[in-house]
Amino acid sequence: MNILEKEKKLEALEKELVRLDDEDAIEEIRLKIADYKRRVMQNLDAWDRVLLARHKDRPTAREVVDNVFADFIELHGDRNYADDAAVMGGIGEIGGHVVTIIGQQKGKTTEENIRCNFAMAHPEGYRKALRLMRQAQKFRRPIITLIDTPGAFPGIGAEARGQSEAIARNLYEMSGFSVPIIAVVIGEGGSGGALAIGAGNQIFMLENSIYSILSPEGYASILWKDSSRAKEAAEVMKLTSYDLKELEIIDGIIPEPVGGAHREPNNVYRAIKSTLIQALARLGQQSPYEIRTGRYAKYRNIGFFQRFNYENLKGVVR
Repeated sequence: MNILEKEKKLEALEKELVRLDDEDAIEEIRLKIADYKRRVMQNLDAWDRVLLARHKDRPTAREVVDNVFADFIELHGDRNYADDAAVMGGIGEIGGHVVTIIGQQKGKTTEENIRCNFAMAHPEGYRKALRLMRQAQKFRRPIITLIDTPGAFPGIGAEARGQSEAIARNLYEMSGFSVPIIAVVIGEGGSGGALAIGAGNQIFMLENSIYSILSPEGYASILWKDSSRAKEAAEVMKLTSYDLKELEIIDGIIPEPVGGAHREPNNVYRAIKSTLIQALARLGQQSPYEIRTGRYAKYRNIGFFQRFNYENLKGVVR
C-alpha cells in the first residue's frame, strides 16, 4: 500500500468521524485515526516521499509566496525572448528583510499545469531568474529560491534557444554573487532544472520533498532498462531530505504534518517563514566576501575525492 492509498483510507476515517453523531463512536474513530497516523502515515519509504512530493494538492511556489512573504511584486520576462510561466519571481518582504524571490511554479489543475509547462522551464525562464538575481546583487537584496520541478524542459525549441547554456550561466553567476542565497526545495528538485536556481549558501528541504539527479523512473530506465522499477530506484538514489541531510548536501529539514504538507499547509508556511528568517539573520552577520567564499566552500566540501591508482591497471589494460 503506497502513501496515496494510505491517505485515502485516512480520509475515509475522517469522513466517518464527521458523519457520526454518537460521542462514544466519535472517540473510537479519533483513537483509530491517531493510531493509524502513528503506525502507518509516519512509516514512509523513499517512494512514499516521491509520491508526496508530486501530490496534486501540495503547496505550490505561488502559494508559499502568498502566505510567507508580504507586499510581493511580481516581475516578468527575460528581456530577450519571452516570459516563462514555469518560473515566477519578484520582490517581497519577510521578517523586515526586502528580498528577491524566485520560484518554480506548478499548477493545481490541468489547465494551470499546461500554462506553466508542469514547472519545466525553458531557457527564458532561467534567464528571467538570472535577470532578477543580478538585480538583487545590484541592490544588495538577499535571494530566496523555491525549487519544485521535475527538470528543465527538454524540447527542441528549448534546446535551440540554449537550455544547457542558460542553466550553466546561472550556476556560474550564482557562484560569484555576494548577497545571501537561500534555497528551499518544496516539492520535486529534479536535475539541472533545480540546480539552476539552487546554488545557495544554505539549502533547506520540506520533509517530504525530493532532490536528485533525475526522476526515479528515468534512473530505472537508464540503469535497468525498466521504468517500472522506479520504487526500487528511489531507495537507491538517496533522494529524500533525510538522506541528503545525512550526506551534508542540505542544511536543514523543514517538518511537515503527518501525511504531507497539503494536509496542514498553514503550519508548513509558518515553518518555512521561521526557517527563512533565522537563515537571513545568520547570513546577515556575514560580509559580502564571507558570503561568496562560504558558498564556494560549501560546494567544495560536498562529497569526497579519491585519487585513482593507475598501478592497479597494470596487466589489465594494454
